Amino acid sequence: MAEQETINSLEELGEAAVVANEEAAPVYEQKLDAQGRAYATGKRKDAVARVWVKPGSGKITINGREMPKYFARPVLQMVVQQPVVAADRKDQYDVVATVSGGGLSGQAGAVRHGISKALTHYEPALRPVLKKGGFLTRDSRVVERKKFGRAKARRSFQFSKR
Repeated sequence: MAEQETINSLEELGEAAVVANEEAAPVYEQKLDAQGRAYATGKRKDAVARVWVKPGSGKITINGREMPKYFARPVLQMVVQQPVVAADRKDQYDVVATVSGGGLSGQAGAVRHGISKALTHYEPALRPVLKKGGFLTRDSRVVERKKFGRAKARRSFQFSKR
């Protein structure tokens, strides 16, 4: 029969918790395909992006077009580049993405989410930096559905007293 340790003080309890946390900490490993690329799917609103990351010169291609051609607005370009800049890997990885559904803003958010996840698959050490920046969290906000008896999701039909 195994002998069980007894914990007599709060200090011992804290030490036991630290030991348990060190043992239970997950170890993330690199996930690459046969071509040496990391793949991830990013989502935002109705947009879904499939993203491949590989070592390169920092070129970002979306749906076969250069990023400045696809996302003309500087704000959207900034959104797409945020995870690479936060990880300080600006000119080290080439990104190829195919994105469909939603509008331009949702697509930019989906590509950002996909790039973040793919970077963690390629370089697991970047996970804490990207997690702290909030890039790995899927933004679950979507359009609220239209309700019956209403003009839109919450807007009522115009009321006329007379």
